[in-house]
Amino acid sequence: MNRLEYIRRRCTCLLSLAGALVTCAVHSQTAPTQSDFGGAGLWQTPTARMANEGEVAFTASRTSPYTRYNFTLQPMSWLEGSFRYISISNRLYGSPSLSGDQSYKDKSIDAKVRLWRESHYLPALSVGIRDLGGTGLFSSEYVVASKRFGPIDASFGMAWGYMGNRGDIRNPLSILSDRFDTRPGRGDDPGGQFNSHNYFRGRATFFGGVSYQTPWQPLILKAEYEGNDYKHEPRGNNQPQRSPVNVGAVYRMNRNVDLSLALERGRVAMLGFTLHSNLAEAAGPPKVLDPPLPARAPSTQTPEQVDWAKVSGQLYDNAGIDVSKITRRGSEVLVTGEQTRYFYPAKALGRTARVLDNQLGPGTDWYTMVSTRAGMPIVATSVHRQRFDELLDYNIDLPTFRRSVEQDTPLPQREEVLYQAKPKRFDGSLSMNFGESLGGPDAFVLYQVSADYDADFHFTPNFWWSGDFSANLLNNYGHYKYNAPSNLPRVRTYVREYLTSSRITMPVFQLTATRRLGADLYGLAYAGMLESMYGGAGGEVLYRPMGERWAIGADANWVKQRGFDQDFSFRKYHIVTGHVTAYADLGYKDITLALSAGRYLAGDWGTTIDVSRQFRNGVRMGAYATFTNVSAKQYGEGSFDKGIYVSIPFDLMLPSSHVRTADILWQPLLRDGGARLGKRYSLYDLTNDRDGDNFQDNLQKITE
Repeated sequence: MNRLEYIRRRCTCLLSLAGALVTCAVHSQTAPTQSDFGGAGLWQTPTARMANEGEVAFTASRTSPYTRYNFTLQPMSWLEGSFRYISISNRLYGSPSLSGDQSYKDKSIDAKVRLWRESHYLPALSVGIRDLGGTGLFSSEYVVASKRFGPIDASFGMAWGYMGNRGDIRNPLSILSDRFDTRPGRGDDPGGQFNSHNYFRGRATFFGGVSYQTPWQPLILKAEYEGNDYKHEPRGNNQPQRSPVNVGAVYRMNRNVDLSLALERGRVAMLGFTLHSNLAEAAGPPKVLDPPLPARAPSTQTPEQVDWAKVSGQLYDNAGIDVSKITRRGSEVLVTGEQTRYFYPAKALGRTARVLDNQLGPGTDWYTMVSTRAGMPIVATSVHRQRFDELLDYNIDLPTFRRSVEQDTPLPQREEVLYQAKPKRFDGSLSMNFGESLGGPDAFVLYQVSADYDADFHFTPNFWWSGDFSANLLNNYGHYKYNAPSNLPRVRTYVREYLTSSRITMPVFQLTATRRLGADLYGLAYAGMLESMYGGAGGEVLYRPMGERWAIGADANWVKQRGFDQDFSFRKYHIVTGHVTAYADLGYKDITLALSAGRYLAGDWGTTIDVSRQFRNGVRMGAYATFTNVSAKQYGEGSFDKGIYVSIPFDLMLPSSHVRTADILWQPLLRDGGARLGKRYSLYDLTNDRDGDNFQDNLQKITE
């Protein structure tokens, strides 16, 4: 996934995430209720509970003077992560000349880890940190246990920091060291760093509460005792509190929407709602707009009698394959081409086999689909014809059929060409796009609606020109006045200038060439206007052995900063940038680790760590962080580049099949340190079919 849509999508707003939850709605009635801060909890306090793997939730709540917008992910059964925006309505963001009457906004990230599950005798136990990498205004650490007693779920814990501001007890960790007695302040910390010098330090407080599942299934009652006395609120914003007990109710409107109402601090009403769904269990709506499966019609034709040009058209219409050639090798027929419709390769293979089955008589025993991307052969997937027919006739089960499916490295062999397609030279598409940026001082939401035309002209299958042209139709960039301060070359912080200088832009205008350099070695070269801010030339190589769970690649680029109008003009700044990247599937829960080391756009050197998990249906959740030789003070607010992302196949959201995914990135701030070139193509993405997990995990789709 390309995380770096720096210009037209600096960060994707929570509304986009909420829309994905509604579209991918999956029954989630057993999901724990969310707290005001997001994450499984009561009102102000967390519980030790965890949702099922793949659960996501968007929560919005209002408790004067705070409005909280939270997004929570459950990538592992024992790990919960959240990020949020908090609006403080009675504090201004900044100078009225810049921000007007916009209220102050704070960003933060949380994490909670379950240490052990609940058993017959022992409660579930979790430890967590709120605001672990943000400004630290609401930073807090806690340990909490939860135990269920029939319809009652009871929790009890200890908190430090914001949640423990009452400070009823001395820190029990003081027995280890006196330094735990004192909680240091932020000092001149620019924000965004891991505030480890504060973790579990200072006085502590107990908290706890219960939730009660009433006999009426949609209604849950919750009561808690919180440890915050609201006498040490951020920005001198102390609040009166009549009681530390908060009480309220959650009404589960349906299996994906919760409405909340509570009385907090003994005097203030809390209103909230939660959208929640399990993306890992999503199967998507029925594909009513897909072409129907080819009716089975036995044939007696030999390969020489088949109208292969007609078959090529059928394969495109029904199996989504843009065929480049069809060949024969003994009793095997091979279809070579690029998939244009189906996200799940097994579905495309099944439809390919059905089309061929209706054209060929006895004598053909194997059907092979050679998948290509950008003119490069990636993987050859073969299915035994008789076994496939037996599966369709319910004479064998899927595990038995699985043994007759093979995936191999495509290798040059002597083959008889039955059909050679004429190369398709030109391809273009017009689309409407909506981009937005959240949390800036000019306005909480800056948005743009644009009409984009994307075009490709192929000189050969491995050499083509790409262009992207954009017309700005509607925006509120009249509010956009802020220029972020920077102590580095301004390689990314000229965002305002690039967005507002011209209504007609040309984000991409480049030539690209690909080549398969060996059985497992791929190459890519490119030159032109490579992205909205940079033009130049570069190349990439990737070694990705078939059947292995690792790969290694490298890229090198000479780039120059483009003019603000995004035309053919350039500014003075130029740089050589590049990275060596190692990819590894860790063999646990389909977790992929990518480590990149090299030189970034501002000339800084460092490493990017990217960890993600892909679920069986193709949904991916991940996070990344970049650390370079630029100090936190030089970097400025945010301290280092970081982000959280979710990738959702359109196939799970729409009534028709799509090969692409919706990639949603939350990047708290865009700064100049740790900035990478936003390339249009990546060899690791182009060779994704070499990872057979998507095919094997969804083999049942071969009959769809």
